[in-house]
Amino acid sequence: MSAIKIEFAVEVRKDDSNYADTLRKALENMGRLEEIDLEKGRVIIQTQRPWSEVHNLIESTGHKAVLSGFGGQSAVAVINTTGSVVDRTPVQGVVRFTTITNNAPGMVVDGVVDGLNPGTHGLYVHESGDISRGCASVGGTYNPRDSPPTERPAGDLGQIQADADGRATFRFVASVLEVWDIIGRAVVITDKSKISSDQDPKNQGDERIACGIIARSAGILQNFKRICACDGINLWDERNKPAAGKGRSQKL
Repeated sequence: MSAIKIEFAVEVRKDDSNYADTLRKALENMGRLEEIDLEKGRVIIQTQRPWSEVHNLIESTGHKAVLSGFGGQSAVAVINTTGSVVDRTPVQGVVRFTTITNNAPGMVVDGVVDGLNPGTHGLYVHESGDISRGCASVGGTYNPRDSPPTERPAGDLGQIQADADGRATFRFVASVLEVWDIIGRAVVITDKSKISSDQDPKNQGDERIACGIIARSAGILQNFKRICACDGINLWDERNKPAAGKGRSQKL
């Protein structure tokens, strides 16, 4: 598995003179620590582990952390924030894509998704980022090589497994796609236990249960913001806010 660089913004208090040592100990089995800058509140690590695991370890030290940069050329899809009544489900999550640092073909796919039924689900890249009708308007599975129905198309990223709590955490290499191929398209999650006859045949009829637009994401040292949106919510408070809607405007 290819290692990639991940950058976190970490909330550091003035009385934390020994915090760098605490971080090093917490992350000693996660990969190679490239930088700990307490003055700027920045941690960069090169790792083969899912970003969510590194995030949880940083926060286990009692400090807030936010992922702020990911790999080289990067993209991200925030799952199921379309606001569409068509796809109003409890499924929420983030899937990230990044180029492989050693110039090998393909991209690293790294994600965590909650609200799923326990068991097996499909993960796909679809042709279009049009979510005007929710997951019904994102087109078919991305198939740039026009593979026949008997072959697996490039946009079929494989299966993810949700645990008993409905969470799927995953990290793997998709060797036949590059990040620049998929920006502007959509990620679709399917439920492989449910069959719908009007779905894309290359998804074997699996029911589309959640989706999100794939957008360009900040790479390492490219994201300097501390206020995340025009409504003034700061970097730390935004972790606990929905992306949009009534709950975003409510005070914590």
